[in-house]
Amino acid sequence: MKIMDFLSKAAIQADIKSTKKEDVIKEMVDLLISANELDRSARNKVIDALMERESLGSTAIGQGIAIPHAKTDSVSKLVGAFALSKKGVDFDSLDGEPVYIFFMLLAAQDSAGPHLKALARISRLFKDKYFRDNLRNCVDENAIIKVISQEDDKI
Repeated sequence: MKIMDFLSKAAIQADIKSTKKEDVIKEMVDLLISANELDRSARNKVIDALMERESLGSTAIGQGIAIPHAKTDSVSKLVGAFALSKKGVDFDSLDGEPVYIFFMLLAAQDSAGPHLKALARISRLFKDKYFRDNLRNCVDENAIIKVISQEDDKI
């Protein structure tokens, strides 16, 4: 599974402004709306679903990474957004460290396979320190797309 198959190029932000968990989630949902991957009328419902998932346990997996995700009937296929924070955000990470790399996934309510495959693929990629460092050093959206696409080409 390739990341760029579900990551919307228009839903990538190289320097997210939010400094709080819920604000990051709202800003990333807005990226998906701007990219026409999500209807504006579904905004609050999707934010609620993502925050509900966070209440079960933080999706910040450590090493500066968070993968907020949820299933929702507001999308018909797997969609993703990506953002970097230059300052870092307290996201209740497992290791207590701030998060700099955010990868949001929304999956259709009835899809288990693609959602789990995408989470596994993203988690595997982020285990690679070189990949994480390359992403964190990106200065714009085109650089982010290039780094992720290069990893996709290795499959």
